[in-house]
Amino acid sequence: MSAIRLLVLGAVRQHGRAHGYQVRNDLEYWGAHEWSNAKPGSIYHALKQLAKQGLLYEHETAPSTAGGPPRTEYEITEKGTVEYLDLVREALVSTYNQKPDMLSAAVGFMVDLPRAEVIDLLKQRISGLGDWRASVTEYYTPEDGPEQLGHIGEIMNLWLHQAEAGATWTRSLIERIEGGAYTFAGEGEPFVAVLADGEENPYATGERHAGDDA
Repeated sequence: MSAIRLLVLGAVRQHGRAHGYQVRNDLEYWGAHEWSNAKPGSIYHALKQLAKQGLLYEHETAPSTAGGPPRTEYEITEKGTVEYLDLVREALVSTYNQKPDMLSAAVGFMVDLPRAEVIDLLKQRISGLGDWRASVTEYYTPEDGPEQLGHIGEIMNLWLHQAEAGATWTRSLIERIEGGAYTFAGEGEPFVAVLADGEENPYATGERHAGDDA
């Protein structure tokens, strides 16, 4: 799975219709440039690729209202929405060899799914973490410590602790959601953390450059 694919689809969907610089601005506002590969070049490349695949619709270019060069605005298609929600579901459940950026992106967009479905997906995640832990303990006995396998045992020890920490965090998230935290799909107006067109981004990483309106 690709975090940049999920992030770009989600950012465009939240805006309804957005140009490349808006998507870049939002992802930087969320800090995604720190925990994922959401860099300017990969964002613009993803927009163009997703449009080619029919997941985003390219609106005709128009001159920037700020007097800049023409730019293309993107809107998520029905096919793109299906792909986006499927990516969120898969990332919430996936445990084996998952990079943190996918889970981070999915948590950021989980409210686009119904509350009951998110709870069910997270419970599946806990089950998956349990299976992963069991696979580690086939070769490593926690009570005997990592030294039993030489320094390689520290790798097993790391995996075991990651599985346990992941399960603990997931259970706490389920508890908060079951307790009524956050606004999920079908429950009312969701919390949307996007910047208005032209709004200054306090977390911008650098100067705007040629092609930012693409």
